Amino acid sequence: MKKLFRSKKHKEAEHQGARITNETVAEHRERILAGGRRFKYPVQYARHRLVINTIVISVIALALLSVTVWWQLYPVQNSSDFFYRITRVLPLPVATIDGQDVRFSDYLVGYRSQAHYLQFKEGIDLSSADNKSQVDYIKRKALDDAIADTYATKLAHQYHISISNAQVDAAIQRQRKSRDGTASEETYNAIILDHFDWTPDEARGVTSRELLRQEVAYKIDDQANHQRDALTTGLKTQPDFDKLAAALGGTGDAKVIAGVTPLVPSNNQDGGLAATAAGLKKGEISPVFRSTTGDGYYVVRLLDSDTSGHVSYAFIKIPLTVFSEDLAKITKDGKVKEYISVPPLQAQNGQ
Repeated sequence: MKKLFRSKKHKEAEHQGARITNETVAEHRERILAGGRRFKYPVQYARHRLVINTIVISVIALALLSVTVWWQLYPVQNSSDFFYRITRVLPLPVATIDGQDVRFSDYLVGYRSQAHYLQFKEGIDLSSADNKSQVDYIKRKALDDAIADTYATKLAHQYHISISNAQVDAAIQRQRKSRDGTASEETYNAIILDHFDWTPDEARGVTSRELLRQEVAYKIDDQANHQRDALTTGLKTQPDFDKLAAALGGTGDAKVIAGVTPLVPSNNQDGGLAATAAGLKKGEISPVFRSTTGDGYYVVRLLDSDTSGHVSYAFIKIPLTVFSEDLAKITKDGKVKEYISVPPLQAQNGQ
């Protein structure tokens, strides 16, 4: 018992004698730091695990979101506002043509506009099985238009063709005109929103793509351009439109045609033909000009007019066919791949 008491007193004396000096300060610092490390390392380990878990959860969530978006857009073909907005942000393809991606948003902006019009202006229930064929038709039309616009964009890069803001503004200005006059910008925007569910930016985008396709179609159609030049020359010596059209020839869809219209309003929506005729004197012939609808070259002669602003005119039309023919050939050659299932028009018509 005495030995145990003496040993305890000896240890207390040694502890009291362990004073901090210049020689032992490093030893004491290391002893204190060592005691703190057992609290530091577990926190570092927990933080490391937290970062890893966060990354894993984020990757899983992103994968689930990607699968959900893919499933809704491609197999389900969900065209709701939410998924449409996703396609506006992400350049997801709905098809490819000759190696060029067709943006899903370009397809949806066309399909949604037609679906909106049928639902809210025609009162058609597109969810009904009885109207499935009509839904398939507007889907096919929207997809074909998106594919054609993308092909036109590819050719536009090749031929260095572009559409300016001024051209888009002029086209929209023409769209604002009707038989009742010219609608204000606010009225026009309200109409396109009400009829087609388009914002002004979406309407400008659709108009720009239409104009680009027209410019490309005029550029690549060598046959129509040759007939245009021949028509310009022929008008100097031959005033008979029927004979001129027959001389220019062409077969099938490329055949040059002549015709006569009854009295129509000078602001008739006919590609600018009535408006051009209204600017002529009776019997006068216009120069060769492009239709504002992009379907070909025209010449008109004013036949008659009345005080109410109606005109009757004769015309010659040189149609554009090369763009459509090239697009059909590319499709036939298997260079168009579609990522959604939409029946072709022939199948929809039962042919």
